[in-house]
Amino acid sequence: MKFFAVSRGDEASNRITEQFNQLAVQHGLTPDAEAPQVVVSIGGDGTMLSAFHLFAHRLADTCFVGIHTGRLGFYADWMPEELATLVDMIAMSPEQRNGRIVQYPLVEVEIAGRNGIENHLTLNEFTIKGVESTLVAELHVNDERFEMFRGDGICISTPSGSTAYNKSLGGALIHPSIESLQIAEIASINNRVYRTLGSSMVLPKHHHFDIYPQGGRNLLLTLDHLSQQRNDIVSIRASVSDTKVQFVRYRPFPFWSRVREAFIGQESH
Repeated sequence: MKFFAVSRGDEASNRITEQFNQLAVQHGLTPDAEAPQVVVSIGGDGTMLSAFHLFAHRLADTCFVGIHTGRLGFYADWMPEELATLVDMIAMSPEQRNGRIVQYPLVEVEIAGRNGIENHLTLNEFTIKGVESTLVAELHVNDERFEMFRGDGICISTPSGSTAYNKSLGGALIHPSIESLQIAEIASINNRVYRTLGSSMVLPKHHHFDIYPQGGRNLLLTLDHLSQQRNDIVSIRASVSDTKVQFVRYRPFPFWSRVREAFIGQESH
């Protein structure tokens, strides 16, 4: 089994990463930074996003697992004190291993600029915002004009990313088994000229959502934790990707249990 560990970079995560690497090699696992079968994220959700984008080109052949060293981790199943148990499970033969692969939907973002088209995958969300002024954009659903938007921006999230920025915008939490994307407004302006839906909307697979921003303005685009400023955007199309991300679960940790632990905690009796 080939593996690669991605650390958040703080002292505690680096120490856990070193311990993991030593234990993994002792168990006969092979470190491989180019073509790992298992990528171990050691940190928080931001570390998992980094790991995902690092290996986004080989998602069909790579699965991910997270060790939690931060304060909140939707993508991390394991704590540092469970390191030896996790390594034991990864090192087991396929016949012995109890790991179950779960797949989460991703959002594909096609960005058309004046110089060409580029495609990206997002694990959490894509956002577009104005820089010096508000975002003004015509929005289409399945090639039909839906509304003229004016406001701070738009957030398009995956089901697993619905618990992140989307939730703070008042969007719904979507179970990752539902192949969909969610569109949430960021501080929209509503008057006689600009009218928006005023709530988030969920599109199923095989639907697509297009953004046509007013030309010549500086825009801030984010793809998960990655950001860039652009003034050449002609259009942006978002849809549910045919590609999925794979997580390996060596024990049950249901999505709604993660939600409860993250936002509600243990009830006192």
